[in-house]
Amino acid sequence: MTKMKKVSEMKPDEIKDAVRDAYSRVAKETWTPDEQTPNCSDASCGPAPSQTSSSCCGPQQEVKVTRVNLAEALGYDTEGMPTGATESFAGCGNPVALASLKEGEVVLDLGSGAGLDMFVASKKVGETGKVIGVDMTPAMIEKAKQNAEELGITNVEFRFGDIEDMPVEDNSVDVVISNCVINLAPDKGKVFREAYRVLKPGGRVMVSDIVLSKPLPQEIRDEVVTYTGCIGGAILDEEYLQHMRDSGFHDVRITSKAGQSLYGAYSAYIAGSKPE
Repeated sequence: MTKMKKVSEMKPDEIKDAVRDAYSRVAKETWTPDEQTPNCSDASCGPAPSQTSSSCCGPQQEVKVTRVNLAEALGYDTEGMPTGATESFAGCGNPVALASLKEGEVVLDLGSGAGLDMFVASKKVGETGKVIGVDMTPAMIEKAKQNAEELGITNVEFRFGDIEDMPVEDNSVDVVISNCVINLAPDKGKVFREAYRVLKPGGRVMVSDIVLSKPLPQEIRDEVVTYTGCIGGAILDEEYLQHMRDSGFHDVRITSKAGQSLYGAYSAYIAGSKPE
């Protein structure tokens, strides 16, 4: 039996492959309303190295809720949403709710998954607006396209790509959102530099993500399953904000927090803006 590498021994592309494999499995899972799947929407439970199912709010020990219930608990109106949009939901917040989207705006969703945040945003920006989703997992993009077709939504576009090297034009986006994805990127500074590049002057970013109030033990950080579960790759909250500032963002701040695990991981809403 081949021993699994520690995350600290892996190259960035190997880490991305592990994340892609984990969320390909999430995309291919199907759940009935009565079935349960591990989630931890407030990051209140500690990493469990024996965890085998990925949830972008962190592996957990006891708490089990359906993904549909998780979306509803985070404030999503799931009425009329395809099951495919909620059964693969793996977020830790509801960034669209706080992004103050306006009609006609162009929104970019980093790590758009099965498309739930995109579909909610598409209603807010209307027919004159547009929502672009970038995801590096082909299975998620395919599922999102199917969900959009089922909903009859036409103001959304799905692009295969890496959020560290986005297939998006300079100065073309009004708002960047993301839901518990940036923690999975090996180079978070590069993600924010890319976000800054694609935003129009005066554009804004609103993300929900898992951050840390204290350093993680190395043995937790080295577990592949805690990395793909959004705990192992999380960084200190102030380091996260500094990456944004270093990329050029102004008015960078944590607007709200939820829960905290034994290891200091918590879910945060984080905002910033690109100068005019």
